[in-house]
Amino acid sequence: MFGISFSELLLVGLVALVVLGPERLPGAARTAGLWIGRLKRSFNSIKQEVEREIGADEIRRQLHNEHILSMEQEARRILNPQSVTPDPAATPGSQPAPVTEAAPVQPVTPAPEPATVTPPSTEPTQPPRAP
Repeated sequence: MFGISFSELLLVGLVALVVLGPERLPGAARTAGLWIGRLKRSFNSIKQEVEREIGADEIRRQLHNEHILSMEQEARRILNPQSVTPDPAATPGSQPAPVTEAAPVQPVTPAPEPATVTPPSTEPTQPPRAP
């Protein structure tokens, strides 16, 4: 991973043996191994947490895009009627339908809703997260 060859590791081991001596070298190697293991675990946990956050952001972004897409489809459905009646004069061999006058369309006003009072929530609120 770092490009350290066997000869370099052997040189580091010999220097450690000379500096620490044969009595303290096994304890020092054990301690160094424990610290390296802890560092690896902490780096891996940080890496997993970052990947999980990135995945959560992707899911949040995808849900937002799906919501926008559904709103766009609903707007298109409202603006463009689904059923288009064919023009009978355009089809050969058919007789035109008699014209009847349609009743005027009156706007529908919704009934007023009764006012409801909601009690304040006892749960703590969290500030919104930035996307």
